Amino acid sequence: MSGELWGLTIHEAHARLTTREIGARELLESVEARIAAVEGEVHAYLTLCRETARAQADEADRRFRSGEGITPLTGVPIALKDNLCTNGVKTTCASKILEHFVPPYDATVVARLRSAGAVFVGKANMDEFAMGSSTENSAFGGTSNPWDRARIPGGSSGGSAAAVAADECLAALGSDTGGSIRQPAACCGVVGLKPTYGRVSRYGLIAFASSLDQIGPLTKDVTDSALMLNAIAGHDPNDSTSADVPRPDFTADGADVRGLRVGVPKEYFIPGMDRSVEAAVKAAIAALEREGAIPVEVSLPHTEYAVAVYYLLATAEASSNLARYDGVRYGHRAKAPRDLFDLYARSRAEGFGPEVKRRIMLGTYALSSGYYDAYYAKAQRVRTLIKQDFDRAFERVDVIATPTAPTPAFRAGEKTQDPLQMYLSDIFTISVNLAGVPALSLPCGFSPEGLPIGLQVIGKPFDEATVLRAGLAYERVTAWTATKPHIG
Repeated sequence: MSGELWGLTIHEAHARLTTREIGARELLESVEARIAAVEGEVHAYLTLCRETARAQADEADRRFRSGEGITPLTGVPIALKDNLCTNGVKTTCASKILEHFVPPYDATVVARLRSAGAVFVGKANMDEFAMGSSTENSAFGGTSNPWDRARIPGGSSGGSAAAVAADECLAALGSDTGGSIRQPAACCGVVGLKPTYGRVSRYGLIAFASSLDQIGPLTKDVTDSALMLNAIAGHDPNDSTSADVPRPDFTADGADVRGLRVGVPKEYFIPGMDRSVEAAVKAAIAALEREGAIPVEVSLPHTEYAVAVYYLLATAEASSNLARYDGVRYGHRAKAPRDLFDLYARSRAEGFGPEVKRRIMLGTYALSSGYYDAYYAKAQRVRTLIKQDFDRAFERVDVIATPTAPTPAFRAGEKTQDPLQMYLSDIFTISVNLAGVPALSLPCGFSPEGLPIGLQVIGKPFDEATVLRAGLAYERVTAWTATKPHIG
């Protein structure tokens, strides 16, 4: 029996832990055995926290014996994306420039999980500085999709998504700047939630684009996403962009969608979309309709500009945020520099990978004198129009349903030589970050090749409860989240 514990969801594990049917150390050892069996094929992790995890599991068992300090996450093995600062644990952002960086503090979300009694299995692989849609941009090697090891797991939270899909943890945290939780969730057949901007503290998240980044969970089902959000959401005075709004119990709303108005944006069902994706998403919307939801066609007319706007704003913010990696204070430092300029130039050239350099150059150009108004300022104005599109749509509907990605997971190496095609992988997710609204991706079918397809449910600002309710309603009338990849 213990050999199958790695396949549990959070709520299933909690039920068995609280009755003392299993112990936290037993659950961790089962997950560790699973990692030993499949990690060589998947490469979901950059660092495994064996001693830390065992100490946390032993502490969780103490809590269960005493009956004190127990939460739904106590004793639950969780993976952390490697851009979340973790006290005393190497945190690299999958970059040579931070290869040996060990933070002296926890990110707020990490501290909250630690306080809840979670067990940190390890730090998950990712695209370097969260820049990518495939987890091929990691300086330490890519991650494989557990459904087909020749394909990408999505990105940038590909390690987190693959770890959950391969049962190398019970849940994980990722970060989402333009789709980096939801797109890998779709590729790997798991559930991924991007909360409203400001719902979850970004303190201790190593920044890519500060006005877009948001931390969220990757889980095996919708209930687990709600449990994770309960643990990490809430105002944080350490983060000036953290919203001081009430935090409801995200598990409390149930799955009743009778009368729920589901927006279907005509701009998201575009020529060239994979036919299996279109068919699966339309079937999912029909399933919600059978449960009592009401489909309503809506328009998001500025969707076509989202990719261009995103790659101007995100690269501009990245150019600014990554300026701190100069070889002086921390991170990689070039040996024997001739002068200060040589120290800066060689430290950054040696430490950053090609995609990060590309985005720094794009962002620096967009912010440069003579081009700021033509590019960056104009992109900000169009961002406002994109947000207004969502505002108008949500006057008529409660949630919006779309594909998460235009295709299932593509083959490794297929798009690395064509950055624009790679960027288009996030065409359906980017607008959500620009507007700052919440969105959930959950499995809604498979392609003819047996690859997972994702349904995206978008909600009003700070209305994650309704998004989760819609996701739970769909999940309960399908079997997709219970389907597992054949690995190990």
